[in-house]
Amino acid sequence: MARTVAIGLQDFGDLIQKKYFYIDKTSFIKEWWESGDSVTLITRPRRFGKTLNMSMVEQFFSVDYAGRGDLFEGLSIWGDKQYREIQGTYPVISLSFANVKETNYSDARKKICQMIAELYTNHSFLLSSQALEEGDREFFRRVSVDMDDVDATMAIHYLSKFLYLHYGKKVIILLDEYDTPMQEAYVDGFWGELVAFTRSMFNSAFKTNPWLERAIMTGITRVSKESIFSDLNNLEVVTTTSDKYATSFGFTEEEVFAALDECGMGQEKEEVKRWYDGFIFGSHRDIYNPWSILNFLDKGHFTTYWANTSSNSLVGKLIREGSRRVKEKFEVLLKGETIQTPIDEQIVYNQLDGNEEAIWSLLVASGYLKVLSYERIEEIATDKEQMYELVLTNYEVERMFKSMVRGWFVETKADYNDFIKAMLQDDIDAMNDYMNRVALSTFSYFDTGRNPIGEEPERFYHGFVLGLMVDLQDRYVITSNRESGFGRYDVMLEPRKPEEYDAIILEFKVINHRRENNLEDTVHAALHQIEEKQYAAQLVARGIPKERIRSYGFAFEGKKVLIG
Repeated sequence: MARTVAIGLQDFGDLIQKKYFYIDKTSFIKEWWESGDSVTLITRPRRFGKTLNMSMVEQFFSVDYAGRGDLFEGLSIWGDKQYREIQGTYPVISLSFANVKETNYSDARKKICQMIAELYTNHSFLLSSQALEEGDREFFRRVSVDMDDVDATMAIHYLSKFLYLHYGKKVIILLDEYDTPMQEAYVDGFWGELVAFTRSMFNSAFKTNPWLERAIMTGITRVSKESIFSDLNNLEVVTTTSDKYATSFGFTEEEVFAALDECGMGQEKEEVKRWYDGFIFGSHRDIYNPWSILNFLDKGHFTTYWANTSSNSLVGKLIREGSRRVKEKFEVLLKGETIQTPIDEQIVYNQLDGNEEAIWSLLVASGYLKVLSYERIEEIATDKEQMYELVLTNYEVERMFKSMVRGWFVETKADYNDFIKAMLQDDIDAMNDYMNRVALSTFSYFDTGRNPIGEEPERFYHGFVLGLMVDLQDRYVITSNRESGFGRYDVMLEPRKPEEYDAIILEFKVINHRRENNLEDTVHAALHQIEEKQYAAQLVARGIPKERIRSYGFAFEGKKVLIG
């Protein structure tokens, strides 16, 4: 009989005691413990079992679960006598930053202090411990939501000391989703303040802590060492390109197929693979997204479960406001092709606005892109750099991104759709009417806020091209900024069925007041460029008659557009 699939349950003991569906990941405990690493940072995409595994580690080691070997009976870790003997024998400090999503520094700091104060409340029995001195108790009593920075950043350090004094054993510290506040701080503009606070806290908890036995931190990204880990030379970093713990987070194909068989869904293996396979950790391929698999097992139909579990606002912002190069590469990805780029797994959030490599690095760390291959390339002098081949992770991610692009124009959906209809019908008056409405409403949406859109209008029209790709891909093969004839065109729409649809060439130009008196001049310049550079040559070579090729010049002046 198939086990019940419980959605969203992240407490290991609860899951085991109620005999809900669970795939045994307890081998992670042994692999981690035998690594001997002092402080381990593990990065994985969201909803990949990080929190459940941290709960599992806590309940295995914590003295609060002494004598609870029943939770692990029948699981792989319990087959080893050495590990049965250490279950429930260590003091453990466990906390999570998953809910620290405040929009300003003051509230984010307060939320973290609340969590620390709650930790102290849960350990209030230490106040009566004979092992603590009066000075220790005075510090203990000072810990509160309103404590100052010195006490707040030293609180985990001193709680480690108090637990060591009481139990006579060094502590294990578990910090889940350490980088959630970092992402919010970047989006809302208080990155510097939060980094200074957390750097001091992490240094005292994980570096200068003589009462620390081991520690694990989990998160989505590896935040730059220079940002918050500058003093942690004892940090072992395990990212999605590492082989360590590769199968401990996420489901392997063998595990997924066995689960489908158990639930009587064996006939869906091929389609499940298309939708939810594709994650690659280190050299381990065919890792599946556990959130989507569990939801599919529970509900039995295909949809974007993982992509819809939380806001993709940061990812959408980076692509929407990204440069021409970012959008061009994103076009390639949306067509199912690969891009080549260096990436740096140390995410520097304050570089995301202008550093293309940082954007692709974040998309890899977040699970939206996967690394197909990489190679070293020679750089200046003797330095070498890794060049990565990246592609969208799977069909679920592709669907999510296409929905995201459509969302860019949701406020002007009617006008946007009417523009597309008018273009297909060669109604140039209607094209002008609807395009101006779309541009007026959405120009600023593509603005970074740091570089006015008037200076870089290409951010808008490359975003507009992505919208065309998503909505017309069933009728057209759409390419942009590619070689054809004697020059480069902006956008070419090549019909998949030439007998039904005309081919279309779009040339975008911003008015140049030194050479052009008005938008009409700019439109003529765009059309002249199409003719002079013979942009239609590629289409003609493929057998499309010249009379079935339409050309349009788009002239921009601020938010005003003229099409001719």
